[in-house]
Amino acid sequence: MTETSKHAPHPLFKLATELGPLLVFFAANAKFDLFVATGAFMVAIVVATIASYVVTRHVPLMALVTAVIVLVFGGLTLFLHDETFIKVKPTIIYGLFAATLFGGLMMGRSFIAIMFDQVFNLTPAGWRALTIRWAGFFVFMAVLNEVIWRTQSTDFWVAFKAFGAVPITALFAMLQMPLINRHSIAPATDEAGDTERGDITKG
Repeated sequence: MTETSKHAPHPLFKLATELGPLLVFFAANAKFDLFVATGAFMVAIVVATIASYVVTRHVPLMALVTAVIVLVFGGLTLFLHDETFIKVKPTIIYGLFAATLFGGLMMGRSFIAIMFDQVFNLTPAGWRALTIRWAGFFVFMAVLNEVIWRTQSTDFWVAFKAFGAVPITALFAMLQMPLINRHSIAPATDEAGDTERGDITKG
């Protein structure tokens, strides 16, 4: 058994660590209020992050960044008793992801390729197109979050965060399969060093 398979989490475990904190957030808001929900969300995401590390000995960078931002903006929400901070948190996360992807493209790198090169093998043009699409999607989600929290009730925003954002993201990911299939190539060997991973300037 390889080290990778040894620490590969069960799909249900991965789903629980990703969706669990959101469900806790929704349930706490429904029973109490947004401030109690924010505290519960912070605890839940810390527990999920620790559990993920214990089981896999690894925490994905995006998950770690998300957890840090949740703790920072959640802490500001509770300390200042101002729900604006927790509501703008998704906008910050989406904006950061979009800026990172666009910034990588400007440097001739695809961070999507670096994260998923063990899952998909695409041409440089394919990685470039996929990166542009995801960066644009994150911009869209940032704008959508701003529109919803500024125009709708808190309960509606919480429900969207728990039950709307995830399905939208999953649907968008599935819609990328034609592009992935179109640009798929034979698995690359391990001869290329880590410095070449994500390089989209070739080809």
